[in-house]
Amino acid sequence: GISLLPTRLPSSVQDGIGRTVGGAGITPNMISLFGFGGNLAAAWLITQDHLLWAGIVYVCFSALDLVDGAVARATGLASPFGAVFDAVLDRASEAIVLASCAWYFAERGEQVQVAMTSAAIFGSIAVSYMRARAEVVGLSMREGLFRRQERVALLTIGLLVNGLTVVIGALAVLANIPALQRFWMLRQGIRDYPPKGLPPRGGRQSSSPGAVAGWVRGPLPGAGSSRP
Repeated sequence: GISLLPTRLPSSVQDGIGRTVGGAGITPNMISLFGFGGNLAAAWLITQDHLLWAGIVYVCFSALDLVDGAVARATGLASPFGAVFDAVLDRASEAIVLASCAWYFAERGEQVQVAMTSAAIFGSIAVSYMRARAEVVGLSMREGLFRRQERVALLTIGLLVNGLTVVIGALAVLANIPALQRFWMLRQGIRDYPPKGLPPRGGRQSSSPGAVAGWVRGPLPGAGSSRP
């Protein structure tokens, strides 16, 4: 898929970080939790009107998302559960930080900005939900413009330069673009499903229960792959 910012570090850098951090006994799940805790701290700083410090904390701890996958691969701890665990914490972190922005605006009586922040939260959740639903029916859905790394970068800029209103307005629009894009792609792709010889859900049962189960459930998101 198209990405404005990298989703992972260069292989040589990843390997070095993975071996060093993993050798210290730090697990990928520990890194994910540490990053989540840092984002909680950033959210609290936003509610306290410390936007500059919030931006610094937010970008530093969000960057750990580039590290946990490298550690998982270097230590052989990559697993479907680790991928899901990391993805859930990423979504929760982003939603909580955006919710703190809504709090920040609400405390100032800026209701338009609160509404824009709500739209940004919806977009950030919807884009992940579209991917999850696509994977349920066996479709890969990694494509999309303006994904999480771009949203984190833009929000960080808004916090650092005290331009939160402008950035939230942009996120209200841009965060929903990949959700709409993936919805259209899912609509187009699902026309080719179920696979040939397999009835759609609610149709007559196939003689192969395993095949039907695969169509209904699809692959587990993250199964057989490293952390996202």
